[in-house]
Amino acid sequence: MTVDVDDPQGEGPAEAAGRVPEGNLALPQPLAAPLPESSGGGVAGDVPLRSIVLLVAATFGAGMAMIVPMAYSLAVRLDQLAPGRTEALGIVLAVGSAATLVLAPLTGILSDRLRSRWGRRRPFTVVGLLIGAVSVPVMALAPNLSVLTIGWTLSTVGWGTAAASLGNWQADRLPPHQRGRVSGLTGVTMQVAPVVGIILVGFFRDQVLLVFALPAAVGVVLVVAFLAVVRDPDSRGMVLDRRLTVGGLLRSYGFDPRKAPDFAWNWLGRFIFFSGLTLTTSFTVFFVAQRLELRVPDVAGVLAIVSASSIVTATVGSLGGGWLSDRVGRRKPFILAGAVLFAAGCSVSAFAHDLPTLMVGTLLNSLGIATFSAVAQALLLDVLPDREREAGRYMAIALFAQKIPGVFAPVLGGAVLAIGAGAENFTALYLLAAALAFAGGLLISLSVLSVR
Repeated sequence: MTVDVDDPQGEGPAEAAGRVPEGNLALPQPLAAPLPESSGGGVAGDVPLRSIVLLVAATFGAGMAMIVPMAYSLAVRLDQLAPGRTEALGIVLAVGSAATLVLAPLTGILSDRLRSRWGRRRPFTVVGLLIGAVSVPVMALAPNLSVLTIGWTLSTVGWGTAAASLGNWQADRLPPHQRGRVSGLTGVTMQVAPVVGIILVGFFRDQVLLVFALPAAVGVVLVVAFLAVVRDPDSRGMVLDRRLTVGGLLRSYGFDPRKAPDFAWNWLGRFIFFSGLTLTTSFTVFFVAQRLELRVPDVAGVLAIVSASSIVTATVGSLGGGWLSDRVGRRKPFILAGAVLFAAGCSVSAFAHDLPTLMVGTLLNSLGIATFSAVAQALLLDVLPDREREAGRYMAIALFAQKIPGVFAPVLGGAVLAIGAGAENFTALYLLAAALAFAGGLLISLSVLSVR
């Protein structure tokens, strides 16, 4: 397999690419000639049901392996290593997100250009699996916060790479009329996966190695099944228009919003929405423990009950929103509805001090997140620039909208929790999350013009 990374002629991007046609992105343009349909370089008809089923299963596995540590396992281990230091969780999560922020575009760009008998995406999925598996003993056996941070960084980089490769495969292969439905299916799996994972590890909450290992094992099995059956076409025949210089690689981390305004507005709206979402998800375990006066390890049982009840709302939001948006040919109303529902759920949770109220807030959150995420993913595929040549690069740039909040939102959340005296101020945290989520959905619905 080969990935071109140098330019022996010393040409800059403008000289190598020539004049940029109107309406195309300029950073850089172009990187590679489109692959023929038989080589996986563009949409080539409907994706068969078997491939969709395996894709959804792989997404479920990767989601469980990636989210369960963030939602539960890390908090349990942190409570063992540094009891009472809630803010330390934000730092651990932020470091992991910073690492993926740097590496995600790199892997996307390189996978766009990878020429191998195994295709462009599969090798990166395999590498991600291996790194994710290595992270398990590092996190589970970490003797201190520094080692725990290293383990989480390996985990989020590894599973993030694997999940991003699955997303790139969707961008390569899905025709427009399948995007909403498949995004709905993968969206609901990302909602259900951590629920199932938390229920699973809840039976072993006092065995820290299993708390980390079981979600990863499920992820490995399901992603390997996808890799073993679903074909990623040989890309050795792909013709690259020019080599990628170091400078060109660095410039590829950005794009010109003027050349792709709808992609840019969608990116900004997602960034604002996920900033609000990350504020809440980073501290869920400690939030439930405080409001219900529980020990941190005992939160698993409550999370399992509350989260299991949200499976129905997650399914309705993801499948209903994705299917309906395909059916009626409209995305933005569903995105705004999802943002409103999530904001309402945060507002209820902000003042919740008992299990029934927490469940109401969680159900509204689940319905809102599922609706927003599924339809926003379909809209992203609709406005993705230069799909045939650089789908991986732009999918990675789109991932910035989720990963940048993962860097600063946990730290910001720690500061918000410190407002006032006494216990952590989760009321302020959840109200801020509600405002951000609503603003993000409203921005997309008002600013993206090429999609209804």
